[in-house]
Amino acid sequence: MTECKKLRPGAVSYAGKQGFSYFEGIARETTGSQAICMHLMCIPPGGRAKAHKHATHETAIYMLEGVTIMYWGQDLEHRMEVSAGELLYIPADMPHLPFNPGPGEARAVIARTDPHEQESVILLPELELRVP
Repeated sequence: MTECKKLRPGAVSYAGKQGFSYFEGIARETTGSQAICMHLMCIPPGGRAKAHKHATHETAIYMLEGVTIMYWGQDLEHRMEVSAGELLYIPADMPHLPFNPGPGEARAVIARTDPHEQESVILLPELELRVP
């Protein structure tokens, strides 16, 4: 039987392959979702993800608080600043690397078309040195 479920973010967190901690949210593992995940992410000042992409899955982000800088593109050749109140779309298979220049914490709601959240993450260590 399928049923509605409610979660309270912040009760449980997990370490993502990308290098950040995420607050447990909507995912196949927590709710049985079939085609989406959604969770909260906090990036401390100076925090930086590992270069990565999400194979075959799109990502939508809403910045709640703070500012992040994201390098993106096949060689991380593009740079984008995302501030509180802005939405960001990342296409499937798009390499990216976000970081928080500070001084405060950056918080965001992240939704992805991968119900498992971490299954589609592909680390791209060969791109790490391309970002200052």
